[in-house]
Amino acid sequence: MTEPVDILIVGAGPVGMTLALALAAGPHTVRLLERRPLSAQAGDPRALALSHGARQLLEPLGAWPARAATPIETIHVSQRGGFGRTVMNGADYALPALGYVLRYRDLASALSARLPVGSVMEEASILDIRPAADGVAVTLRQAGETRTIVAKVLVHAEGTPGDEAGVSVSDYRQHAVVAEVTPRPGHGRRAWERFTPDGPLALLPLGDEYSVVFTLPPEKADHIMALDDAGFIAALQDQFGPRIAFSSPGPRSRFPLALRLRDKVADGRQVWIGNTAQTLHPVSGQGFNLGLRDARELATALLDQGPDPATLAAHARKRQFDRRGGALFTDGIVRAFSNDFPPLRLARGLGLLALDLCPPARHFVAKRMIWGARAWP
Repeated sequence: MTEPVDILIVGAGPVGMTLALALAAGPHTVRLLERRPLSAQAGDPRALALSHGARQLLEPLGAWPARAATPIETIHVSQRGGFGRTVMNGADYALPALGYVLRYRDLASALSARLPVGSVMEEASILDIRPAADGVAVTLRQAGETRTIVAKVLVHAEGTPGDEAGVSVSDYRQHAVVAEVTPRPGHGRRAWERFTPDGPLALLPLGDEYSVVFTLPPEKADHIMALDDAGFIAALQDQFGPRIAFSSPGPRSRFPLALRLRDKVADGRQVWIGNTAQTLHPVSGQGFNLGLRDARELATALLDQGPDPATLAAHARKRQFDRRGGALFTDGIVRAFSNDFPPLRLARGLGLLALDLCPPARHFVAKRMIWGARAWP
């Protein structure tokens, strides 16, 4: 059986669903393909850091889970064992918050609730992708049956790519250990980015807890994962310092960190967005927000210009500045701060002090984190 559609989106995660919702009011037929049941996302407890710019993108789609989102009103940035710090406040930009923290499952639920009935093909596995006349033919298997969909445009939004041709990989030799802890005193809607020689340590307010992203070399991550709860709290306290007391740690998970950049995000009638186009280090929370901007910009291009190769090529050119800028921004931070070389530690302290004393520079960095390339002149 062959089914024609205008736009086929592979991957019904938040980025893929955002694209589908942004296209829903247009004239194009849109289908989403997902290898898992959508209900599997309801059990995903991961924390996501979304910028205020992401909220501005999701609200018009009716997919902003306001009750599930914890505002970040202040971000405190400093380095362990060195002077210099900077503080950014949402009030400086007349915003209710600089960003928000919420669980993956809550965002996925808000998005899926808005999707048109029957637009998602769940538990579907791709068997083959090949060119077709004026389209791309995707052969898939679902519920024991094989079918082919011919799409004018095929969008890849299936997540982080492996080590494949056309993807540049830079291994940071760091793992992120993620957990939730109870702070004392309460977090006061303040996030912390604490740079250490092992890597950045982020504390993100989530409900009454902090979601901790503990970045470490792989062998130290092994040690942290093996500790009991008391040992984990002691290690976290040692890395962060005495300013906040931590208790009641939740389950820990870990994942390796690498910069992955796809060389070409458009090829004929195929286009790549979100983590499958670029996977960034979690420092400063840029990666997921960049993926949402990919979806918004692609939807605008397809609605304005139609689903054809010229549209995708123009979209790829337009996105280059934002995605390369985001990659350079996060990569530069990681490489500049993840060491204990004394002259560089002094330079970092001076840089943080300069940001704090020079509002235009601080505002530029904050706006880059909130709105991406739109913050650039």
